[in-house]
Amino acid sequence: MNSKLTDTTVSGLGGHATFPLRQRLYRLVWMITWALLASYSPPQMRAWRRGLLRAFGAKIDATASIRGSAKIWYPPNLILGAGSSIGPRVRIYNVDLIEISADTVVSQDAHLCTASHDFRTHAFLLTSRPIKIGNNVWIAAESFVGPGVTIGDGAILGARAAAFADLAPWTIYRGNPAKAVKQRQQF
Repeated sequence: MNSKLTDTTVSGLGGHATFPLRQRLYRLVWMITWALLASYSPPQMRAWRRGLLRAFGAKIDATASIRGSAKIWYPPNLILGAGSSIGPRVRIYNVDLIEISADTVVSQDAHLCTASHDFRTHAFLLTSRPIKIGNNVWIAAESFVGPGVTIGDGAILGARAAAFADLAPWTIYRGNPAKAVKQRQQF
């Protein structure tokens, strides 16, 4: 499976499928597997959830943690570094690659979204761009990270903030759209 799923010649409008049948079936099997075998697993079963994600193509470090209530759209497009954590009810809509580096926390109810639609076209074509999140980052509760955003090492995206542009390293952001509010001490 290639990491970029979108086909800019195909539209979801007018009854046409946005993704090939093979990828839709793959996702169906993935969603059923996660729902039955991981969604209700206790937090201590991190190794089990990492194993399921790896079996479906994700690159997950042995020390990473993913809560069972997280929703991962397409495992092959997920890279999760050492000591990083995906919290409860996090939504990872990874039509394109999402790379989360070491010691990063994505808190409860956050949404990482690599896709959107081209409103300039009649067909409203699906577009996607990867998200890259550095080391020691905190994506706080209920925040949103949009397509193509790169978040520098040590940055913090505050609760309910929305990032539509790159975030500088060791900087704290809040609001919608996210604005820098202060520098963070490097460690």
